[in-house]
Amino acid sequence: MPEPMNVFDELKDLSGLEQLRAMIKAGRRPPIAETMDFALVEVDAGRAVFAGAPGPKVYNPLGSIHGGYAATLLDSACGCAVHSRLDAAQAYTTLELKIAYHKAMTDKTGLVRAEGTVLSFGRRVAFAEAKLTDQAGKLYASATSTLLVFERS
Repeated sequence: MPEPMNVFDELKDLSGLEQLRAMIKAGRRPPIAETMDFALVEVDAGRAVFAGAPGPKVYNPLGSIHGGYAATLLDSACGCAVHSRLDAAQAYTTLELKIAYHKAMTDKTGLVRAEGTVLSFGRRVAFAEAKLTDQAGKLYASATSTLLVFERS
């Protein structure tokens, strides 16, 4: 099996916001977004929005969308909101993700959006939050995240 491609390799000299905007423009997605069929659809400094329509391939044994689907979109939204604030020499990783599930999703839920925003951005740590809603604005899950910011090696 070939090694997964780092979609940021050719964009490493750009700021985080420039990287994410270039990905959207080129229609590129990291492997996890391909696997779970979601995409980054909007990005601004300190804000990132992912969208996807969960289907049967992400069901749990109970017959609803697995909580990991919501967690992945929320983690992506929090992470990329922080990513949008990085300079070209910085990277980040999630230290903590706390999720609250408000309502179960099914394949009938339709398109959902995870909107993440940066709450604070320091030299070493950033804090972000995200909400997962449907097209009518109904809340399905929410998250808060603590992220470590560091210099690329």
